[in-house]
Amino acid sequence: MNQVDYLRISLIDRCNFRCQYCMPEGVELDYILKQQMLTDEELLTLIEEVFIPVGFKQFRLTGGEPLLRPRVVDLVSAIASLPQTEDLSMTTNGFLLAPMAQNLYNAGLRRINISLDSLDPDIFDQIIGNQGRSRWQQVWQGIQAAHQVGFNPLKLNVVVIPGVNDHEVLDLAALTIDKQWHVRFIEFMPIGNVHLFGDRGWVSSADLRESIRDRWGLTESLVRGAGPADVFQIPGAKGTLGFISQMSECFCDRCNRMRLSADGWLRPCLLNETGQIDLKTALRSGASTAQLQEQVRHLLGIKPEINFKGRDSGISGTYTRTMSQIGG
Repeated sequence: MNQVDYLRISLIDRCNFRCQYCMPEGVELDYILKQQMLTDEELLTLIEEVFIPVGFKQFRLTGGEPLLRPRVVDLVSAIASLPQTEDLSMTTNGFLLAPMAQNLYNAGLRRINISLDSLDPDIFDQIIGNQGRSRWQQVWQGIQAAHQVGFNPLKLNVVVIPGVNDHEVLDLAALTIDKQWHVRFIEFMPIGNVHLFGDRGWVSSADLRESIRDRWGLTESLVRGAGPADVFQIPGAKGTLGFISQMSECFCDRCNRMRLSADGWLRPCLLNETGQIDLKTALRSGASTAQLQEQVRHLLGIKPEINFKGRDSGISGTYTRTMSQIGG
């Protein structure tokens, strides 16, 4: 079992997209009220006085859409400036990124993942649930801005949905040939839209690798990231290809992360809802940071039993929170 030292922090559960794989169509979400969200001060207290002392040193900011969080640049600066922060990254849909990229970089953010599920504006808008003016170009501008500012690695996340965007896998993989971009193909999961998952299913990473290998060849990369991706490279390419295979290949034994929701719930496993603890309520009720540390240490100790590989440890196949509410 890997050391668990990586915390994904949801800054906000709201999003300016409504991606098919994240939010079910026609379902109204109960967004977290502002007063129920962790404040900047509470979040920084938990990071500095609870998570860092128990061993966390890598942090990823997620959402919803994290760039919707008020004063997000100041928050990035505060986390990046902590001497124990070894790595700080962000996952964003990129729509608001272009005018913010330089300020985020100046604040200390160095790594960024941007969701780009299609190179076709019409398919992209279909996936994100957009009914008005296309948003693809603004996202593409955000990607270009991040590249120009100097984010490295710059990763592009692609959730592969059968019959929707799986025919674009080769085009998306080709983005890694001439630029030092890193494309991550993610198997479609039942969290967020179980009906679409039931209708479409998922494409295995092995099948994606086979199609890429048939076109260009494919070698295992010497570079490996902090996450669960199996990393490969097209021969001669500047970037890499990652495959996150949570449906077809169990990687629980190398899981190094937990997830903190915007309203302060600490979740040890994305695919299992058991074992969560409510740190915000405890903090607001006067619990000491030493007591909170003890709760987190206990959860770290039982995490191997909670991990999804058990599949019968309280897993019902339904999830009370969508992907956007969990933080991905």
